[in-house]
This record gives sequence, structure tokens and C-alpha cells, in this order.
Amino acid sequence: MAFTPMGPEASFFEVLDQHRASLLAALRRGGEEPAGSGMRLASSSEVLSSIEKIIQDIVTSLARNEAPAFTIDNRSSWENIKFEDSVGLHMVSHCTTRKIKSDSPKSVKNFALILKIFSMIYKLVQSNTYATKRDIYYTDSQLFGNQTVVDNIINDISCMLKVPRRSLHILSTSKGLIAGDLKYLEEDGTKVNCTRATAVAVPSNIQGIQNLITDAKFLLIVEKDATFQRLLDDNFCNKMSPCIMVTGKGVPDLNTRLLVKKLWDTFHIPVFTLVDADPHGIEIMCIYKYGSMAMSFEAHNLTVPAIRWLGLLPSDIKRLNIPKCTLIPLTKRDQMKLDSILKRPYITCQPFWRKEMEIMADSKMKAEIQALTFLSSDYLSRVYLPNKLKFGGWI
Repeated sequence: MAFTPMGPEASFFEVLDQHRASLLAALRRGGEEPAGSGMRLASSSEVLSSIEKIIQDIVTSLARNEAPAFTIDNRSSWENIKFEDSVGLHMVSHCTTRKIKSDSPKSVKNFALILKIFSMIYKLVQSNTYATKRDIYYTDSQLFGNQTVVDNIINDISCMLKVPRRSLHILSTSKGLIAGDLKYLEEDGTKVNCTRATAVAVPSNIQGIQNLITDAKFLLIVEKDATFQRLLDDNFCNKMSPCIMVTGKGVPDLNTRLLVKKLWDTFHIPVFTLVDADPHGIEIMCIYKYGSMAMSFEAHNLTVPAIRWLGLLPSDIKRLNIPKCTLIPLTKRDQMKLDSILKRPYITCQPFWRKEMEIMADSKMKAEIQALTFLSSDYLSRVYLPNKLKFGGWI
């Protein structure tokens, strides 16, 4: 059954509309990267040619009685990561590399695994079929050992060939959800309407969706599934109509990040995050906004620097008189995470974020979004979010 939109009066969205106007002005000034300026989808023939060249280099090395090796960009080093406010974290053009040698006891197995996955990718592209990362792992789970090994190799290959993962015909399983004022057409022609009473799973082929339609005034990214479901139960999308809600259920998967990026590139509506007032929640928000070190080679396709932090802000804890009994002491791991984030290059251009994190560090306490239920059971959807959205309570 579809919602009957009955959102607030037009005057409610005045500050939001002003915020959107400022975002559009920044776009016109060239303050944001144009859509699609990052890795382009490579054609099947280009991918096959690139793989053939790599294999040819291996054959040439063997013919010379030399041990072949793969040269891979070092994705885990901050010295290879550059920060730009309009893009987020992305790899520098001439970065340090590491070699995966076939004659080294430490790396010979990894060399063989990369070669095996290259072979599988070649067959997928050649036959125009697709597989998930999980499918690849289960072709020989004993050989690969664990899923992380497969994930890292696929990212290394994507980085090596300078193409997005979809060009390799490898899909990720989506765990994210979407709800609200959005309709679109999937690649196979399926019509999707997100205005239903239950959320819709984020599609596995974001590049394939088309004919996106929305009148949404904003997009709200919700960190946790439990909070997302509570907002759905409270009919938030209907009360704040028109809007869109997305959750990645914690650390977002690739498809959820691609979807948020596509919605931003298509509609340029304000995008906000609702996360716990803890270092983990801040980290998740940073991934959506600025990207991660691991996926920095594909930053242009994934980051949305226009994202703003709506809540839960550490300063809100004192401002709203949230009971101390609902707060949780920062663990040593939390403090290390907070220190790590404060040292990152993008924090220098986010003084208000820094101030909020310093409030958290000084108090040595964190709070989950659920702490607001101690004020009233529906405080989040009835008071907190409407007031934040109406009066511009984001940073």
C-alpha cells in the first residue's frame, strides 16, 4: 500500500531550500566535481585487452627466465592519498607501489590467487556474465581461505586496471535499504516504487538504474538499520514528505555508496547523515562524505562532499539534557579512533566537526541515537529531526 503524502507546509522547507540554493551555487562555481568525472565504465574489449597485456608480460618474463611479478598501487598508505574538498580522499597519480613476486615464499600464493581471479574475470567478461564476490570465494573456499582475501584482490585488480568493479563483471551483494519519494527503472525493466510502507533493497546494479523520479527536498542517510526501521514505523517519510531515506546498515557497502552518489549527481538535493554520537558513527559519515583509504582509487564515483552532519551531535547531549545514565564511556579503542579521525586531512576544513569531536573527547562519553527515546518514545521523529531540518541544525 502506498503512502498518501501529507508532509509539512511549504514554509517548513525554507531553510532547506536556501541550503540547496547554496549547494547549486557552489556547483556552478566549480566547487564540486562534475558527475562521472572519475573512473569510467570500460568496455568489455578494453578490459579483455588489459588482462591480455598483463598475461603477455608474465609470459615474456618467463621466456627471459625472469620471475614474473604484479606491480600494485599501495592502497594502504596515507602518503599515496590526497585530499581535495571537492572529491574527498583519492589516490595520487604517481603513488608508491608494491610487488607481488612469484619467486618469493611470502607472496607466491598471493601471486597465484591474483592470477586465478584474473582468469575468472576474463571468462566472465568474455561470456558477458556476472558473479558476486561471494560466488568467486565459493569456487574454491579452501584455496582462498576467507572472503577478505578475495575482496582485497578484486580491489587490487580494479585499481591495477583503472576500471570500476562493475567493468570486471563482479557485483557486490547489497545490504542497504531505501525508502521515500523515489521511483526508478531497473536494468531489466522492473519498475521500483520506494513510496511503499516497507523499505526497498538497494539494487545490485546502480549503474543500470534509470528514469529516476523524485520531488524529495532532502536525502537522509541513517547509520543503523534499527533507527531506520523506527523512523519507518513512525511514518517519518510521510510526515516529512517529500524526502528519501537510505541506510547502509552500519559501514556502507559499495552499492549503497554508489546509490547515494547517483542520487546526488542526479538531483543535487541536500544530503544529511544521522549517526550515533560516537567515533564509529563519525567514521561511517566520513566514508559517505570523503571516502575511505581502501577505495580511494574510485573516490570520484563514491564520495559526496556536499553531505552535512545532522545528528546526533555531541553538543546535542548537553543542549537537550539527555540523561547521563544513557551515556556510554569511551573505550580505549574509541579514543584511538577519535584521535585518528582528528588527524585526518579533511578535518582541517571542518572546524565545526572538530569542535564536536573535541566535546566528545573532553567528556569521554558517547551516545547512541536511541538515547533520545529517554526524552520521549518518538522524540527523534516528532521533535529532533523536524526541528533540525526546519531551523538548519546541521554542520
